[in-house]
Amino acid sequence: MSPNHLINEKSPYLIQHAHNPVDWHPWSDETFARAKLENRPVFLSIGYATCHWCHVMDKESFEDAEAAGYLNDTFVCIKVDREERPDIDAVYMAACQMLTGSGGWPLSIFMTPAKKPFFAATYLPKNSRAGRAGLIDICRQVKNLWTADKEKIENSAVSIAAQLGKAFAFTAADEPDASLLDQTYQKIRPGFDPQHGGFESAPKFPTPHRLLFLLRSYHRNGDSNALEMVKKTLTAMRLGGIWDHVGFGFHRYSTDARWLLPHFEKMLYDQALIATAYLEAYQITKDPLFAATTDDIFTYVLRDMTAEQGAFYSAEDADSEGEEGKFYVWTTEEFRRVLGAEVATTWETILRLSPEGNFTDEATRQKTGANILHLTAPMQKWAEKLNLPEDQLGKDWVNIRDQLFRVREKRVHPLKDDKILTDWNGLMIAALALGARILDRPEYETAARKAADFILSKMRDKNGRLYHRFRDGELAVEAHAGDYAFLIHGLLSLYQTTYDLVYAEEAKMLQEKMIERFWDAENGGFFSTPNGSDELPVRPKELYDGAIPSANSVALFNLVFLSRLTGDPQWENRIQAHIRAFAGTLKSQPQAFTYFLCALDFALRPGQEIIITGEPQATDTRQLLSALNLNFTPNKVAIVKSGNNAERLAKFAGYTDGLQVIEGQATAHVCRNGACTDSTTDTQTMVNKIIGKQGG
Repeated sequence: MSPNHLINEKSPYLIQHAHNPVDWHPWSDETFARAKLENRPVFLSIGYATCHWCHVMDKESFEDAEAAGYLNDTFVCIKVDREERPDIDAVYMAACQMLTGSGGWPLSIFMTPAKKPFFAATYLPKNSRAGRAGLIDICRQVKNLWTADKEKIENSAVSIAAQLGKAFAFTAADEPDASLLDQTYQKIRPGFDPQHGGFESAPKFPTPHRLLFLLRSYHRNGDSNALEMVKKTLTAMRLGGIWDHVGFGFHRYSTDARWLLPHFEKMLYDQALIATAYLEAYQITKDPLFAATTDDIFTYVLRDMTAEQGAFYSAEDADSEGEEGKFYVWTTEEFRRVLGAEVATTWETILRLSPEGNFTDEATRQKTGANILHLTAPMQKWAEKLNLPEDQLGKDWVNIRDQLFRVREKRVHPLKDDKILTDWNGLMIAALALGARILDRPEYETAARKAADFILSKMRDKNGRLYHRFRDGELAVEAHAGDYAFLIHGLLSLYQTTYDLVYAEEAKMLQEKMIERFWDAENGGFFSTPNGSDELPVRPKELYDGAIPSANSVALFNLVFLSRLTGDPQWENRIQAHIRAFAGTLKSQPQAFTYFLCALDFALRPGQEIIITGEPQATDTRQLLSALNLNFTPNKVAIVKSGNNAERLAKFAGYTDGLQVIEGQATAHVCRNGACTDSTTDTQTMVNKIIGKQGG
């Protein structure tokens, strides 16, 4: 079959559809001009390469000649990769939620050549069934109505488009105080699942930014319940089937309440955000399981999700060989063949395998005979139960896991979406940098540096503007607000690990450019798309912290950090305007914006800057820096001033100018709100000053 108009695209998702009988076009001015010239409505299908239900609709309808015939006869058909164009996805997902009350992918939008939607849905079967409209029937209805009463459709589309802007409008109010944080905690608590961990019922998502918020609640108020919710959730996730016990990394979410049956795709942003939650929890609890889980996440990312140049790939599919989860599951027969019957008997008990299987088909709800490996208790508990030395059981598990991994590597792998996205890379840079300093793992710093250097050198134009996507040598899609916010976040985290001023300077320059290009001068906050972008019916602005935090949430964190880091009062004015722009909306439903509230927590606490004067590689300097990372101190900003960077640092952070570098003696200066009054050369004294005077 001859390819359609997607054949020259770089997106793995679009390439998947390049040989469909549907005459797909990419999103472009030329495509919409064609729809207008031919007087045909537009069918817009939005998905992503590792989306299971996108695959289902593809096989059922887009690869089907009959369904494709109806689509081609009625519409000009457009495919969009939501990860490549999050701005398009945001606008039309808002339309779907407004029209249907829900959303998801694949997203199916029916609209006029003027880009105004008149009907929306998610997955559509080929034919109508069980009360769900089928794609072919919708094609017939739209064609009849477009031919007989096109004006009715267009009037409806105009009305819908007029309402669409409200989805991106927020209520301003006075800046909230810390009571909003306490109220949010009280709203979150009832949704906790005390039996299995996590929140709400199935499907159950990790929602790491909610866990980060709870850790700050614990730190601020000392409520042990907040910490227990985090510990229970992180432990249950690590033991459950949502964790890949053989190859590491977290799957997207659990379809049940027990964290057993995952939706098997693996996303880069999940690895980054979940690792961050484990790292911060480890700082508080010192639980070795949390540190080990973080190490294993990074092992997976650096082994399987890292390009040769150092940047990180986007995702791995849930499906292989046409079946969801096939790569990851085991029959008892396979398991015994790999390990031998005697060894397998013990580990079938520990890892919960059975001949009938524990993997239930999502569509039929029938057991498949396949097993998802999971634990009902940590290994030390199993060692006690089996009366075995814990270290021996742990060593045995490492050997067995290696055997299983080598066998699994010979299977047909799920698709790897190998596009490089600036925003998701920013999240992973931040996580790796945090891991490097908390776990004292210099290889994580090296990986974070390499990725940051790739983004800064390869994903900007000569004017310093960022781009969103890189794949197969092609740089494409002008960066969105999330790209700036998440990369700035990564660079600031990397500065806190390396104390290499270049990363802080780059973050500051990018923040200034983000304000110049995305700031809403009338209402405050950041639009998702840059100034002058008019290809969508409305200009999106997002706040909801969903699968990933919103650009506005991360931007608030960055603004506060830069304010504390530089001591420049210009940032304070921007912070206040940013918070006020969303304050009314925050107060109405704060639990939907937990990452924004993490940043608000940072903004509301007294500033605390630690300036260490000394040579960066000297033993006493390193001792002071290591001590900074032992404790969870979310309102801390650290700077290293040496003889080599003193002049440059004075230009970047003027309040450091008067602090002297004493040769041969590293000194910590604990500063609050730009005033540096407490100085010490003693590590424990420094730690006591930080912990003892910050509250919580």
